[in-house]
Amino acid sequence: MSDKTHVLSHPVVKARLSKLRQTSTSPKEFREGIHDISIFLGIEASKNLQEEEFSGQTPVGTFTGTAIKPKIGLAPILRAGLGMTDAMLNLFPAAQVYHLGIFREKTTLQPVEYYSKLPSDTTIDIVYLLDPLIATGGTATAALQMLIDWGMPVNNIKLLCVLASQTGLNRVRAEFPELEIWVSGVDPELTDRGLIAPGLGDTGDRLFNTLRD
Repeated sequence: MSDKTHVLSHPVVKARLSKLRQTSTSPKEFREGIHDISIFLGIEASKNLQEEEFSGQTPVGTFTGTAIKPKIGLAPILRAGLGMTDAMLNLFPAAQVYHLGIFREKTTLQPVEYYSKLPSDTTIDIVYLLDPLIATGGTATAALQMLIDWGMPVNNIKLLCVLASQTGLNRVRAEFPELEIWVSGVDPELTDRGLIAPGLGDTGDRLFNTLRD
């Protein structure tokens, strides 16, 4: 792996990911698992954030505290990225949330952009791009290009992903070598339909209970 690609190896994360994989996992349990893993990803991906000091008062005396200095943005890719958003807002309650609408065309597997909540000017210092699955890598690279075109340097973007295929990860890495990626698991294969194998299935459908037979 690149030194900018970080794969979590925590036992709790591995157990949560294993639970997510199972067909028997209910939508409620699936949402909880995505939330929990997103907390781990967010903590790890933010451990080097710049801090600033301030003087405060406890019930007993004064103290010198710290606060996060950069302004944080979250960019969930609709719709599955919504499953990661609340977890990240727990860590960064004041973060600005910019929804990005991108879907993968079923025949060509190419990304199609249909929505962007990015304002005209960048008002943040760091943005966390939230995408539970990196399969072919097409959706992630399209979202990354949207953020770069908006004005965010790639060094100020962090991609957080629950599960990636090795193929998709390689594609993102090749197109954006300076990008920092945090992922909780990497699977070796893609099916001919562009699905991660063994994977999780369709994350959006499992999150929002819209599975079809």
